[in-house]
Amino acid sequence: MQKFSFPFSCSGPSLSQCSEATPKSCIQVKAMDLLNLQENLSEPVRVKVMGVCNEVQGSSKPEQDQCTTLLSQKKNVFEKLTAEMEDQRPVAKRQLSSESAARTITVVKKSALRKEGEVKPKTILGSKLGLPTAGTGRRRRRKDLFSSSEVFQRIDDHVIRVGAELKEKCVYDVKTIALNITQGARTELERLRAIWVWLCHNIEYDISGFLGRSEKLSSPEEVIAAGRGVCCGYSSLCSEMCREVGIECQEVPGHSKGVGYRQGQSLRGVKSDHLWNAALLSGQWFLLDACWGAGRVDIEHESFVKRFDDFYFMTEPEEFIHSHFPDEEKWQLLDCPISMEEFERRVFKTSAFFTLGLRLMKPHHCHILTDDGEANISLGFSRPTTFTFETTAHQDLLHSGSSEQRDSTKSSFGLLTISHRTMKLQLLPPASGTYGVRIFARPEAATTSLKWVCSFTVECPTPRAMEEIPENPFLSWGLQPNAQVKGVSGSSLGSELFQVEEGSCELVLKTSRPLMLVCELVHPQLEPAVAKRCLATQIQSDVLTCHILCPQRGFYRLSVFVRDYQKTDVKFHNVGNFLLHCKGKLTSPDELFPPNLGSACGPGMRTSEFGFSKFSHTTGVISMQQGKCNITFHNQQDLELHTVLSRSEIVKEGTLSLSRYLFCTYTESKVTVSVSLPERGLYKLGLYARTTPGDNFNPMCDFVLRNVCDQQGPPFPCVYSAWRKGCVLFEPRMGLLEAATWVRFRVRVPGAQKVCVVGETRTDLKLNKSRVWEADVFTVGGDQPLKLAAATGESAEMAVMMTFDVRPAEKE
Repeated sequence: MQKFSFPFSCSGPSLSQCSEATPKSCIQVKAMDLLNLQENLSEPVRVKVMGVCNEVQGSSKPEQDQCTTLLSQKKNVFEKLTAEMEDQRPVAKRQLSSESAARTITVVKKSALRKEGEVKPKTILGSKLGLPTAGTGRRRRRKDLFSSSEVFQRIDDHVIRVGAELKEKCVYDVKTIALNITQGARTELERLRAIWVWLCHNIEYDISGFLGRSEKLSSPEEVIAAGRGVCCGYSSLCSEMCREVGIECQEVPGHSKGVGYRQGQSLRGVKSDHLWNAALLSGQWFLLDACWGAGRVDIEHESFVKRFDDFYFMTEPEEFIHSHFPDEEKWQLLDCPISMEEFERRVFKTSAFFTLGLRLMKPHHCHILTDDGEANISLGFSRPTTFTFETTAHQDLLHSGSSEQRDSTKSSFGLLTISHRTMKLQLLPPASGTYGVRIFARPEAATTSLKWVCSFTVECPTPRAMEEIPENPFLSWGLQPNAQVKGVSGSSLGSELFQVEEGSCELVLKTSRPLMLVCELVHPQLEPAVAKRCLATQIQSDVLTCHILCPQRGFYRLSVFVRDYQKTDVKFHNVGNFLLHCKGKLTSPDELFPPNLGSACGPGMRTSEFGFSKFSHTTGVISMQQGKCNITFHNQQDLELHTVLSRSEIVKEGTLSLSRYLFCTYTESKVTVSVSLPERGLYKLGLYARTTPGDNFNPMCDFVLRNVCDQQGPPFPCVYSAWRKGCVLFEPRMGLLEAATWVRFRVRVPGAQKVCVVGETRTDLKLNKSRVWEADVFTVGGDQPLKLAAATGESAEMAVMMTFDVRPAEKE
């Protein structure tokens, strides 16, 4: 006898006894061997309808008439069902377990009964009948049955609540549990969902049994009572519960890339180590694994971590095959089944890989051999996604107990860059050997940890000789995927390596709104205090600029952080990380930026807020070829200004104060800051302002002055408070005069009644037609300076505005 089965729902009052016999009102028919069916069609056929009638042959006539009527009804139903089977045939073959075979019926294809008494052997469902097929229609996918798992919210809540109640009442009977948790389920799909969810929430993986420290629980009642089991416990219990509610469910043995699996290992000749299930819904088989859906095993800590994973409920065969390989090819449910060797080579992808919508671009096998010390991995994504990676010494086990989530990476052996819809990872192992690489990802807008999505093994026979790459704890190189959301719309540096020429470079970020900027520069051999002196930032309304100096050869990481300019209580966010490489000219230590440089160099948001505009120098770093410059701008709010010149080097004893090399002139709304530097080097010019006399001066901005001139610049006169707004010194501009020479003095002093120069003698200046006071003054020489004084208003008292030093006369 050959037996084949499919779900069959009986209807009609005449089958009430059959409904009591089985949960799904099954019919069992026994017949002669199908190959001899043609010869036996003319003879009486023995048919037994369970709980309804006895054998036709030898029964009384009323009983025969009753059974003949039933058989006529069943023939119509059989013809309808067999016709449906022709239209809905999955690709793979179907095989029944010994348990389901006990509830089977013998069926002949409708196409074989075109003529009464005529059967063609090639149309008989014999050895080629395995899994039901979908005929000409396409295979229904998970998304065809339900749009998302949210549609099961009512069922899931009911199962979790009822499951807890039954557990509290110590109910361990399979049938009782199955009927209770599926109460209210309207379809086969909902009943199957209820069983799967109950298994995931009520059975834990038996770590002790897996490690061989205790006997593995196998019977359904033992598994339920203990609340734990290994894979066979999950699968057998799933099959039993499905049987109780009328769903055909098979246990599928095979290999899995789970606990104990070694990436790339050969499974040829190795006994299969896992069991999962296949359920038949509406003539099509679907795959599910409650063991993997319940959580994961932390083998390092020998514990089970509960983690409900909805991905393993009715998983698509094309995705399931990356981690589950059945012993029998037909249970792959694929149009083109793969070989075991291909399964071994395939990259391991977690459920998160598929739920995030990722796709593997290269490589397509898990084992990578470096080329010139380099290996490359690239993934595609359809929605904005954040990535990071982890590179470690190779571990034999794929699931070694390490965390499946990560916030950042400490690996310095690769460069991860993200462009439009593509993630590229360039791996550069530091030494020969084998490494494990894990990729992590999450949706860009998510705040949760990144999830493990796939793994690779990298073998490096010969590493590339290169300098150490600094660690990047901020996920990727280049602009971060969320940079535009944070207000950064573009960058002058890309995600690729940038070669620094002449020991310095510049980063320019375009912004969509005013932002505050903070930068960090990291080099393996650079002290943090020195690294701070390598950066100078400028903050403008639509542009952020960072000037970078490189005093060491090798790789640098430049990380950029921003926040909204006005939101001082909001923390800074990383929006970009740039890899710089300096292998040529270096910046010498004495050319580093001055210490304590402010966060805002040059004109920008701060100066605009206080009404400063029309700067003659728009950058924060000014190069002075002649050692002199004039910085002009407009002071629209008429604020009181203060300027400070400083540098990191210690001032030599006997030299003039750096304040003598600054001279400020105020005319109406225009301000001119004249600078004359004493020697080569970098200086900081700080600009400060206050709105109310007596208040503290507030920093406006800093200018970095880079003097490349070896000639010493002359100092300016020493200025006092009497030198007010509107005063202009035309000549002499130098504050150190030669002895025994005539010097022309020309100065404008608004409101002055008298102006004079006082030394060993007094010289009064005369007012010309241009309202300029002028006169020639003779310098005698010696220790006595010349004083420029003026009397303003009605007071006849002279106030000193500035002094000029005179060099000592040379002795004959």
